Amino acid sequence: MADAPKANAVVSQSGGPTGVINASLVGVIEEAKKHPEIKTLYGAIHAVSGIVKEDFIDLSKVSNDTLDIVAASPSSALGSSRDKPNAEYCQKILDVFKKQDIRYFFYIGGNDSANTCFIINNMARDAGYDLRAFHVPKTIDNDLLVTDHCPGFGTAAKFVACALMGDDLDNRALPGIKVDCIMGRHAGFLTAAAALGRKSEIDGPHLVYFPERPVSMEQILSDVIKVYEKIGRCVIATSEGISDTDGVTWAQKVTQTDEHDAHGNVQLSGTGALADYLAMRIRAKLKVKRVRADTFGYLQRSFAGLQSSVDAAEARNCGAEAVKLAMTNQSGSVAIKRLATGKDYKAELFRTDLANVAEKTKHMPDEFINEAGNGITDAFIEYALPLTGGLPKTAYLGK
Repeated sequence: MADAPKANAVVSQSGGPTGVINASLVGVIEEAKKHPEIKTLYGAIHAVSGIVKEDFIDLSKVSNDTLDIVAASPSSALGSSRDKPNAEYCQKILDVFKKQDIRYFFYIGGNDSANTCFIINNMARDAGYDLRAFHVPKTIDNDLLVTDHCPGFGTAAKFVACALMGDDLDNRALPGIKVDCIMGRHAGFLTAAAALGRKSEIDGPHLVYFPERPVSMEQILSDVIKVYEKIGRCVIATSEGISDTDGVTWAQKVTQTDEHDAHGNVQLSGTGALADYLAMRIRAKLKVKRVRADTFGYLQRSFAGLQSSVDAAEARNCGAEAVKLAMTNQSGSVAIKRLATGKDYKAELFRTDLANVAEKTKHMPDEFINEAGNGITDAFIEYALPLTGGLPKTAYLGK
């Protein structure tokens, strides 16, 4: 492997924002300052769309005090993009890199971002251009392969868990049936986090539904009736991506939408249709007056003041690790390896090939879902709870 070239670098953020993606950005910035091989680190505004427009800012001019504030801020400080670059788009990016003498590319995002790195890296290699392309993982869905978990998930999981803890107390005060719809197209990790704050069998959410387990409307109604008859109320957490037994998502059936995003995915977020539909069906079946529904939508991605300390530290370290790896490797994706869990939680970072992450999706393992397919197991709690950095304690004096 040739010595790391003395050249410019660019970093950008892609896809949905998270509560700690800026911590990863700051990790890249801080580490880049330590390496004389990197002359100027540019930030690309709105990801790849900003790169092709050469819409850059010099990140070396940002003060340390500002960086600390940015690291603690949700959303994407450089802006983001949902563009899915094809070969022609990636060639334009590579042309800009050559023009600006950029030989280090740090891309913070999910599996599609890893794929963009993969394509550009291969193009640069074929062209004989020494480019170090590194993917920094992020996603609240927690669905990237290889890595034990993804930066962004722990903070979003903390938000969802805290929201359901409060929602359950609300439901105790004014009993009825409550439906909460949570993000998760193909993977149910974030929806499962809704149950992390449960302390007893009567704590909600009492039912949790995942994309990994198709469920009929008849089964949902039957589950709700059993819980309601037993304790006089019911809190339900459901993923936006749950499907009927025929494999078609309930959101698609309810809205009958054909709206797709740039990646070909049916639009699921940004509407309360699924939660409202479930509430309507439950109200009609049980004849219960108090049936309510909430769709968390985009709130769970960028909620200020609720970072997981564990998640934020790991996100920052992932950004720094990408820069370190770029000094000795042509390309790669940063991944997390868990060394210990529970109260003794500990993890380390390592490099994996871009091809192992690009355009691939991980699902919740069977061991995290109960046999009925409507709840989580202790194995999931052991896995996910340490990533939240801890949850608040609550109490209720009534029955």
